[in-house]
Amino acid sequence: MSAAPGWRPRLRRAIMLRHDPVRGKDLLVMPERIVVLNEEAAAVVRLCDGDRTVTAIADELGAAWPGAPVDDVAEFLTRIKGEGWVE
Repeated sequence: MSAAPGWRPRLRRAIMLRHDPVRGKDLLVMPERIVVLNEEAAAVVRLCDGDRTVTAIADELGAAWPGAPVDDVAEFLTRIKGEGWVE
């Protein structure tokens, strides 16, 4: 099941997106867990501000990276919602 196009995802309150300059990676920092994000995942999560819809996030990523598989954005957001990272 994919995310609804009108959903406006945002990080849960207890979760922060941080950049680790030592690793050169973006991290999701949450209670008792840290997730190291790859470049693509970090690009999606950075746009999860509660203002942009899933469609707007995919459109923005598609404009920034022509040819990128933006059809996967809704599925990725559904998956991380299931993990409890976004709401």
